Amino acid sequence: MVSELIKSDDRFLQILDRLTTKSIDDYYNPYRLFEWPESLPDDMWWMSPELTTTHGTSVAGRLSEKELYALSKFESINFYSLNVHGIRELLIEVTRRIHTKGFETPSEFFHHFIGEENEHMWFFAEFCLRYGGKIYRQPAGASAEIPKSDVESLLVFARILIFEELVDHFNSRMAVDTGLHETIRAINRIHHQDESRHIAFGRELVTALFTDVKRTATEQELTAIGDYLRRYMTYSFESLFNPHVYRDAGLADPLAVREELLTSPARAAFEQSIFRKTSKFLEKIGII
Repeated sequence: MVSELIKSDDRFLQILDRLTTKSIDDYYNPYRLFEWPESLPDDMWWMSPELTTTHGTSVAGRLSEKELYALSKFESINFYSLNVHGIRELLIEVTRRIHTKGFETPSEFFHHFIGEENEHMWFFAEFCLRYGGKIYRQPAGASAEIPKSDVESLLVFARILIFEELVDHFNSRMAVDTGLHETIRAINRIHHQDESRHIAFGRELVTALFTDVKRTATEQELTAIGDYLRRYMTYSFESLFNPHVYRDAGLADPLAVREELLTSPARAAFEQSIFRKTSKFLEKIGII
């Protein structure tokens, strides 16, 4: 049982205690923290240029600066919408496990995790609705994919970790990008601050869960786990390429634009940069 592994792991217990204490010490009230301007300028980047899906592609070469600014606006709304949907999923899964058999030890941290993620979902949704007038729909195939099996919890927390590391790749860069509006920098800065703790916890928990699974899993089952997580990483990356974003930015034939971007020579380097740390970690523990 993973609970027994965790209880006997002094390193995990020390990390858990440190992260719980830091959650308490770093607590803030998001409803009072942020200043929300009436509007944000259209003639600016809403996302760091190198993080947009068209960066370094022939599509970007065909667009004017004004069109690139408009595209970055809707790409940012899509990115924060993905956060809203991803947080909803992880809240459901973590809440299902808090104070249940096998998760007794991390349940105190789960309380802080749930509270922080709920607040993240609020300020991402607030940004989308204030400045985009919408939250983009969740991409198809996002929530019905986790198979019900003995490895369900491992897949759940590995998915959460992959999602958080993808998001943090964007947050950490936009938090310090002086070319962005301070409101955009602020929500990315605050989220990065909290996600650093969540990622540290997630890596420890995924390691413990995978150690437990390896005790009884066959080689075929372990291969299936790795294949599943690779597919989920691809799905997560491709969800950044939303044809509704291209339509809202005024691009003709948005489905063709998406296809061109996904098959662009720049795609591989972009995907690799986003998941560089994640892949290195998953390879290190042997899950992929």
